[in-house]
Amino acid sequence: MPTAAFPFLKHEMRRKGSMSGSVLVSTFVGLLINQAKNSKSAQGLVGLKNLGNTCFMNSILQCLSNTHSLRDYCLHNSHRRDLNNNSRTNTALMEEFAKLIQTMWTSSSSEAVSPSEFKTQIQRYAPRFVGYNQQDAQEFLRFLLDGLHNEVNRVTVRPRGTVEDFDHLPDEEKGKKMWSKYLEREDSKIVDLFVGQLKSSLTCSHCGFCSTVFDPFWDLSLPIAKKGYGEVSLMDCMRLFTKEDVLDGDEKPTCYRCKARRRCTKKFTIQKFPKILVLHLKRFSEARRTSKLSTFVNFPMKDLDLREFASDNSINAVYNLYAVSNHSGTTMGGHYTAYCRNPNSGEWYTFNDSRVTPMSSSQVRSSDAYVLFYELASSSRIPTLPLSLCLYLVSFSFWLEVCVLTVCVCVCVCVCLCVCVCVCVCVCVCVRESVQG
Repeated sequence: MPTAAFPFLKHEMRRKGSMSGSVLVSTFVGLLINQAKNSKSAQGLVGLKNLGNTCFMNSILQCLSNTHSLRDYCLHNSHRRDLNNNSRTNTALMEEFAKLIQTMWTSSSSEAVSPSEFKTQIQRYAPRFVGYNQQDAQEFLRFLLDGLHNEVNRVTVRPRGTVEDFDHLPDEEKGKKMWSKYLEREDSKIVDLFVGQLKSSLTCSHCGFCSTVFDPFWDLSLPIAKKGYGEVSLMDCMRLFTKEDVLDGDEKPTCYRCKARRRCTKKFTIQKFPKILVLHLKRFSEARRTSKLSTFVNFPMKDLDLREFASDNSINAVYNLYAVSNHSGTTMGGHYTAYCRNPNSGEWYTFNDSRVTPMSSSQVRSSDAYVLFYELASSSRIPTLPLSLCLYLVSFSFWLEVCVLTVCVCVCVCVCLCVCVCVCVCVCVCVRESVQG
């Protein structure tokens, strides 16, 4: 269902509201607000049925459903424009994903939705998700975003790969050139939202030569810091991820200037921050997930300032949390849930497969937190009508009620005019009789 935000309508309502005695406008606004408040489905508070160990999938889908830019991309059918431009690839995954999001936000029923059609398409794209075995939520997210990106990639004909030397450029210019080269091949709404750029600096301990490499990233997998005392913070994990590492022994790379393998130091910084930052806490051992870390990591709900890790610390790198994918239990038997902040109301909810319940923001932090979703803070967001009002504005019931209300107002006006005419006639008759008398 195509819906458009109506930023002008909000201004127009405010202007008309200041006019004296506008019954139509006040009733109209009240009608909209009451309809929005009474519509649970318009708020996206719909659960997803577990199809058999698919809690990992449901958790990630709820997090993405509450990613407001991605949600609106699907609800407004904006993805259709990109699908039409990319006829070379199968587009069933994006279609089913968008259809699922639309159902979750516009369904007239508050009952849990079955994601079976979507599961069929993700299995076709990534056969590793065939069947009903428990899977890793972060790995599922990577496959899903990659699949969605491929189907809405605005680049229909990728240019031939050419080797260009940007080493003579300053790092800032080199990073921009590398990002432009990336967008020549990979350019989609998914990239617009989720992809950032990492800068890797390699410094030779012998001659001091520093080489830089720039790579795109879809998420950051953070090692969990170990402390003998005190709590572990998300900033501790970020510092551990970006700390300077020494490459020696078998890991020694070849220095470009020395033309020989040398001991080097390697360090990561973030060159370009994405609009949506996905942080993966590495709780599971990389060797077949044989063990799990249940360390409590304290992460901020608001104003996560990451300028400390930026290549240029003058850029905007402040984030607000809006969703968490949680894993409870052990590697042998666990369960995934999601905590999400509703983009309309700002309230937090627990999504546990079919069940959706309100929760306090103080309950969001836990030792089960596994994948964190942060949105880049922005003070330049254009104010628009809430989505629930936009959805109602394009509905049949809205226009029917407006027509009925308009007719009622017209009838009232006609009755008032008739009464006024009758009063005037009576007054005239009385005056005439008194004059004649």
